Amino acid sequence: MKIKIPNAQVQELLSGKKYNYLKYATQIMNLANQNAQGTRAKVVGQMSDLIQQFEGTSLADWEKWYLESYPKAIDDASDKVWEMVKAFQENIQKIDRDTVKQWIEELVIVKTFAGLKFQQAILKTVATKYNKEYRLATPEEESKGIDGVIGDIPVSIKPTTYKTKLGLNEVIDVPIIFYDKKKSEIVIEFDLPGLDI
Repeated sequence: MKIKIPNAQVQELLSGKKYNYLKYATQIMNLANQNAQGTRAKVVGQMSDLIQQFEGTSLADWEKWYLESYPKAIDDASDKVWEMVKAFQENIQKIDRDTVKQWIEELVIVKTFAGLKFQQAILKTVATKYNKEYRLATPEEESKGIDGVIGDIPVSIKPTTYKTKLGLNEVIDVPIIFYDKKKSEIVIEFDLPGLDI
């Protein structure tokens, strides 16, 4: 026999409580909490450690133990998230269809292109640094590991992880611009002695 117990039902079975929310309410509060950081360790304690310190076995004992240990935590976290929910309520009134369309366009058109074609942004940034023109590599140049040309210097663009592979399989005879693509930025590292600033 195979039985599936939904997470919400597990909580209900353990607590004897049933929590009901309006449609979308938990999604909104989750987002508000992410922004307000209401349940970070500095507000409610490091839960993974606290549950290990707790020596009881029942949810009621855990609730009593936690509230005695952190008597203000639930209210402090609630205040933080509530302030963010109020900010959402205020600003959502200002979002109209044009704003949504602008966001969709940026997401579908610009961010997709930038995410896949960021090498061009790297070439442009480095070329601007040296006050030079740049162009993307031709298919023939690409077959040689060249991704673009800055001034008259052909360059290759590789992730920083490529450094550990240098000399193993592929031989690239042109300067390499290394990049580290982070969540909010691209960090590039390069040394192009053939170009003067």
